[in-house]
Amino acid sequence: MTRTRSGKWWLPMVLSLAVASCASLPDVGAGGAASAKATPTVATPNGTLQSKQAAALLAKRWAHATPDMKALAVQEEAATGVPLIAGNKVTLLIDGPATMKEMIAAARDAKSTINLETYIFDQDPVGMEFAELLIEKRRQGVTVNVLYDSVGTIGTPQAFFDHMKQAGITLVAFNPVNPAKATGKWEVNNRDHRKLMVVDGKVAFTGGINISSDYANSSFFGSRRKPNPAEKKKVGWRDTHIKIEGPAVSALQWSFVNNWVRQEAGELPEANYFPPLAPAGDKIVRVLASDPEKGFEIYKSLVLAIQEAKKTIHITSAYFVPDPQIVDALVAAARRGVDVRLVLPGVTDHGLVMHAGRAFYDQLLAGGVKIFHLQVAVLHAKTAVIDGTWSTIGSANIDRRSFIHNYELNVIVLDPAFGQDMENAFNEDLRDSKEVTREEWRHRPFADRIKEWASRLTEYWI
Repeated sequence: MTRTRSGKWWLPMVLSLAVASCASLPDVGAGGAASAKATPTVATPNGTLQSKQAAALLAKRWAHATPDMKALAVQEEAATGVPLIAGNKVTLLIDGPATMKEMIAAARDAKSTINLETYIFDQDPVGMEFAELLIEKRRQGVTVNVLYDSVGTIGTPQAFFDHMKQAGITLVAFNPVNPAKATGKWEVNNRDHRKLMVVDGKVAFTGGINISSDYANSSFFGSRRKPNPAEKKKVGWRDTHIKIEGPAVSALQWSFVNNWVRQEAGELPEANYFPPLAPAGDKIVRVLASDPEKGFEIYKSLVLAIQEAKKTIHITSAYFVPDPQIVDALVAAARRGVDVRLVLPGVTDHGLVMHAGRAFYDQLLAGGVKIFHLQVAVLHAKTAVIDGTWSTIGSANIDRRSFIHNYELNVIVLDPAFGQDMENAFNEDLRDSKEVTREEWRHRPFADRIKEWASRLTEYWI
């Protein structure tokens, strides 16, 4: 591909811009924040629950969770400043076809507003179908706003967006590559990597899936057979998204509005973006919308969850280039008896990132971390499930670019039933993966070692 899904083609430009000022990730101390309060804050449509009410709700929801789930939730709130939100329905969506089907159905049912935020919006069959649907809804009187990243869409003709604009859709290109087109501060190194659609302020979709025909074909997830040689060329991308209904949709809508406003590209059209929301389910979630000017919320939540894990850490990561703190936390967990397993790409759309991540394999494998390479698809998912109860799904990769430079969006779901769904998905990916043994890794080709060494030199910027 001439343009990868992670937008890494512009590495030389980023290197020249960023070499003088390398930001660092914060130290995340384990255990210290839990003493600040006894019960995490829980928000509802009727306001924040009192401490006793919150404790009773969490005790009911986490009756079968690990003993320290409440302590982790308290630490996470202290680290991120973001409360839990109760009363949500969360549906797990696997791969592009299932996700696009749900998103298109929700958009078709839109009555008042559609807000779409995406890193990639391609002019291909999937992108054109989606654009025509948005145009049709605008003709029906629905307010449609689209926020797209100017690097992620660098290969999409401007005429594609002009066509939507002429139909009455409001569009903003996030952080234009050309500084002359920037309406606010020019921050070309900071990209909007989020994937979010909010319909009528009542239903939201987020995760790792862009608007692109790369996702037109499903992976072999859930299939009881392996692809034959002829099919391997047609195998799709393996990704994960979620559909959310309930009070948490307001937090997701707010993240869209906030990112739109920071572009200083004009006001959003007047509409009822925040209708009253009744509880839609029993899931408790935390919405983390991180940006380069804030407090590394997604990074802190992941490190804390790894540090506090008691039984299992199961991570699926498309672009895995961890910093030393994450590597140390994973190894420490494995050494205290936690089952630590990583599903990483066996096939990738970006070799530089893959080799940079593999430079950490020696340390991880020596520390007892188990690594698996997915074989039957291009892996693009960014998910984790820890102790069967703490789950995260979103746009953030485990690399410095996501944690330091990008605008990212992850949802944490604290629920054993949803955690079981995540575990089932993880086990499906394991079935289609090959384990990387320590002995095998020791005997890898010398050329691969050189690629890992060279790629690791660029890890901060990729």
